[in-house]
Amino acid sequence: MEPHWDDMKVFLAVAREESLSGAGRVLKLDPATVGRRIARLEQALGAALFVKSPQGYMLTAAGERLLTHGETVETAMRSVADALEGPADRLSGQVRIGAPDGCANYVLPQVCARIGAAHPELDIQIVALPRMVNLSRREADMAITVSAPTAGQLLVQKITGYKLILVGSELWLKDHPAPQDIGDLKTARMIGYVPEMIFDEELDYLSDLGVNRVALASNSVPVQARLAELGAGLSIVHAFCLPFHPGLRRVLSDQVSLDRAFYLVRHQGAERSARLSRFARLLCDEVRAEVMRLEGAD
Repeated sequence: MEPHWDDMKVFLAVAREESLSGAGRVLKLDPATVGRRIARLEQALGAALFVKSPQGYMLTAAGERLLTHGETVETAMRSVADALEGPADRLSGQVRIGAPDGCANYVLPQVCARIGAAHPELDIQIVALPRMVNLSRREADMAITVSAPTAGQLLVQKITGYKLILVGSELWLKDHPAPQDIGDLKTARMIGYVPEMIFDEELDYLSDLGVNRVALASNSVPVQARLAELGAGLSIVHAFCLPFHPGLRRVLSDQVSLDRAFYLVRHQGAERSARLSRFARLLCDEVRAEVMRLEGAD
């Protein structure tokens, strides 16, 4: 008996969620039904696909082999659906973008508003996460990252570079001596990331400046910028966020300017979708233009 595509969708959901209940939430099925569908698929294939462990449902060797083929079939089915939606230059359907919250808060709203206005049949979802978006679990169709991943079967392209700068509020600068050089930052009251929650080494910029203590910390970039705006200390922020925080002023602008970049990451099979490829090109062009505009506006 050959496996049904519907059972393959259930298999992929369990593989990604690592539980029957998690897969059930994704598929809108009760866990018992998910379990029966997995049992039916295992019977059809004559092989156990999962082993239950304290961590959840883990793939067996046969399950790992099926996962590769299942994702290939899934990509092909998505391509068929895209083709039926109409010409590639008229975007419709749903696209979900995962992004770090600095980009998601300060850049993507304007970008997605413009794309959405030009393509009214398109539904765009922005997932702002203080961590890497898991594309293998289909958390998003594509992700913007601050470093280029080197593992996995992924399409990676650089979108644009951007600047990180040191800032403080007028209130803080009035009540505290302004640092004269980078060495003064070691004793300044600094705002930054929660050290244990830095999910990419590209975000560990305070360590690069020799700062060992973070007096006020958050895993959210807008929260850090807001703390600095309230006069709580000095912070490293994206230069493109300054137009949104008029109370912030550059500090040590001749000494502190860090270069970083945004990358667009997609499933390798996404290149076969004309719709997603068209959207990816639009997204990159718009993000590049918006970062340039915001950095020039502060």
